[in-house]
Amino acid sequence: MGMVDVLRSIKNAEQAAEKRLSDAQDEVAKLLSDARKKSSEMIQTAADTSVAASQAILDDARNKAQAEADVVKADGAKAVASIESKSANNQAKAVQMVIDSLSS
Repeated sequence: MGMVDVLRSIKNAEQAAEKRLSDAQDEVAKLLSDARKKSSEMIQTAADTSVAASQAILDDARNKAQAEADVVKADGAKAVASIESKSANNQAKAVQMVIDSLSS
């Protein structure tokens, strides 16, 4: 093998090594890009899940509060009706007491 063949062989080996290096760098860039994209998707998914969970908790709390408010409202309505009924009954007695006191 002559000197030219040896130099050509070295040159070909260098070019092959440069190509492998370039291919490896391209692969690393692609892997990094894919990893960043996947990471971004995971973060977005986690954020979406967190928002959905927070909304569900708020909705549940709002529903429970509304149910409690409805119970209090119903109890209040019963109390008002009872007071109105008692006052109507007592009104007749009060009028009679006033009439009795004036006629005495």
